[in-house]
Amino acid sequence: MTGVSGLQPGYEERLQAFTGRALRDPTPAQDPVNQPMIRHWAEAMGDTNPVYTDAEAARATGREGVVAPASMVQAWTMRGYAATVAPPEGGATGYDELVALLDEGGYTSVVATDSEFTFLRELVPGDHIAVHESVESVSAEKKTGLGTGRFVTTLKTYTDGQGETVATQRWRTLRFRPAPEKAPTAAAAPAKAPAPALRPRPAVNRDNAFFFEGAGQHRLLIQRCASCSLLRHPPGPCCPECGSLEWDTVEAAGHGQVYSFVVNHHPRHPAFESPYLVAVVELAEGTRIVTNLTGVAPDDVTIGMAVVLDWLDADPELTLPVFRPAPTEAP
Repeated sequence: MTGVSGLQPGYEERLQAFTGRALRDPTPAQDPVNQPMIRHWAEAMGDTNPVYTDAEAARATGREGVVAPASMVQAWTMRGYAATVAPPEGGATGYDELVALLDEGGYTSVVATDSEFTFLRELVPGDHIAVHESVESVSAEKKTGLGTGRFVTTLKTYTDGQGETVATQRWRTLRFRPAPEKAPTAAAAPAKAPAPALRPRPAVNRDNAFFFEGAGQHRLLIQRCASCSLLRHPPGPCCPECGSLEWDTVEAAGHGQVYSFVVNHHPRHPAFESPYLVAVVELAEGTRIVTNLTGVAPDDVTIGMAVVLDWLDADPELTLPVFRPAPTEAP
């Protein structure tokens, strides 16, 4: 006999019993916080803040020496691919048991939804971090665009070698049953063509309104610090280099190269033709912008490929900059 949604009697109680339960024992990082990894992280992220790499510059800000980027806290405790596929030492963990129970309920697919960090102090070279993860909540069944599922929220607590908490991370995923595709019926009347879906609206605020206003005029405007002339994108209220709140803009020439890219297959959105290309383009002016690539197949994109600015007039209220391959010069 099955209960609601075809689940076995008692399933809900077994699932909710995970609330407050630890998923893994405290797991120490494989290595202590160290300067080489900080340097690699800062270079990969394009973060030029000298407090991460220059001890003298860090001391000038009142710190004792270099510090690690706050958002790097999770990276110190990542175990690597080999550890994630190896059989767990000492048998199944609480995490394994939770996943098995969710699989039993048919929630076999997963997508991350959001992550919230709280940082209590900066990490410095020599800190040896450990992480402990526990279940904060498992939601009731909810219907989503991906399928029926449950939101699982866990709390990761990061501690130093003395057991003091240095950061927490609230991590939420959706475990769901993929929605079955509906087969068309012969007797069904021809459906009226739906109106084209609108692209998601950007979150416009007083810091970035100039960018979208410029886009509406087919002008790619980049924010520039009025004190030190540093270009920055995405826009923000304060210069990360000198701290100035004064700024103006420059119009980008529209030439650049692909710095990085991903081919998005999921989640699907009706306003996008899947798969679609999302790229970080390094502009000739030196700053970078996240954008879509058009006019090129995913297999033909390469890092360093020359691209030029194009404009997507998505609808009467939204124009966005996109990039396409630069035309090749005739021999």
